[in-house]
Amino acid sequence: MNNLFFGRLLLALATLLPFAAVAQVPVQPAADQEALLASADPALRANKRLVYDFWREVFEAGHVAQADKYVAESYIQHNPNVPTGRAAMVGFISRRTPTPLPVEARIKAPLVSIVAERDLVILSFVREYPEPKDATRKYTTTWFDMFRLDNGKIVEHWDGAVKPQNP
Repeated sequence: MNNLFFGRLLLALATLLPFAAVAQVPVQPAADQEALLASADPALRANKRLVYDFWREVFEAGHVAQADKYVAESYIQHNPNVPTGRAAMVGFISRRTPTPLPVEARIKAPLVSIVAERDLVILSFVREYPEPKDATRKYTTTWFDMFRLDNGKIVEHWDGAVKPQNP
């Protein structure tokens, strides 16, 4: 009888394990964005600051007149929805934010981390989406934007964007 009980208990637990394996710990933004800009290496610290300030001023606030301060004219874009070149990036941002907004002291998007190594800087953000089987519920995931810098300018960008399924 004991073996039968334990056998059924193990079977019940094994049935629940797949559900436990997909339980998500929600992605959380960093509380202190300024701390994310720190680095013992002055070059990495400067690279982080440049990308951070570009994101606040140009990308979020839409101050495209400042783009040449941050982005090389020969900027390479790997997002399949935005053409390559600084002018194309400026056009994309201008359509999204036709009237510049006030520049915030912090990035408005829920920033998780800033990582810098060599000439690369990665920003990661919380992304929230509706649950596929229940649109009234949401889940979080992480979005990454990676930039390559050269001579104090952003020269290349990667992210996880895909082309829309139903344009």
